[in-house]
Amino acid sequence: MQIKNITEPTRFFEAVYACRGHVELLTAEGDRLNLKSTLCQYIALTQMFQDGRVEGVELSLSDPEDFNLLREFLVIE
Repeated sequence: MQIKNITEPTRFFEAVYACRGHVELLTAEGDRLNLKSTLCQYIALTQMFQDGRVEGVELSLSDPEDFNLLREFLVIE
């Protein structure tokens, strides 16, 4: 699932914390960042979300029900 441009990272990470399963950010280079990890959130904030544009990354959810919590931040086609 692709992520929309995130203008409110705080709301995004609140939704991530509410998820029951694992939430991972998959980069174009093949990295998998656990978004429930504070260190990975710091990396995401400073490198990817700093200007609101998120390109070349996708989200992976281990629990399909978590999709509803993150729906507003995803590109749905």
